[in-house]
Amino acid sequence: MIAIRDGGLDDTQVQDLLRLHAAGMLANSPAESCHFLDLSGLQSADISFWSAWEGEVLLGIGALKQLDAQHGEVKSMRTVPTRLGTGVGAAMLEHILTTAQARGLTRLSLETGTAPAFDPAVRLYSRYGFVPCPPFGDYRADPHSRFLTRAL
Repeated sequence: MIAIRDGGLDDTQVQDLLRLHAAGMLANSPAESCHFLDLSGLQSADISFWSAWEGEVLLGIGALKQLDAQHGEVKSMRTVPTRLGTGVGAAMLEHILTTAQARGLTRLSLETGTAPAFDPAVRLYSRYGFVPCPPFGDYRADPHSRFLTRAL
């Protein structure tokens, strides 16, 4: 059973997964094309952060950034490697979608990479109705970034 909890940034398992997330982004995209948030970035007032657990074992993480009153951004989606393909990412994405809708957001967008390593994430987002879009917010067109959006 997957339990999604508010927060968790002070947990060492979460911090280790954030480091793994950063390393994965940097291994598959040039540094100037990486837009992941570090620990301090995830503590910003406009970010809601969640961690997914099975008992005391971390399964994954995810965040929602409030861009404006109607638009949010999916951030920091990552599943622990041993649980890839087991529904953790889908559970976290559903939680983010439900939270965004409850907050009255009408659009949810995200940025991800173009390297093959990002294809599983793009398939997940596509299954949930995300479609390609132009850069949004402060993003600029970049051959190493793809942008997806979904109306809520």
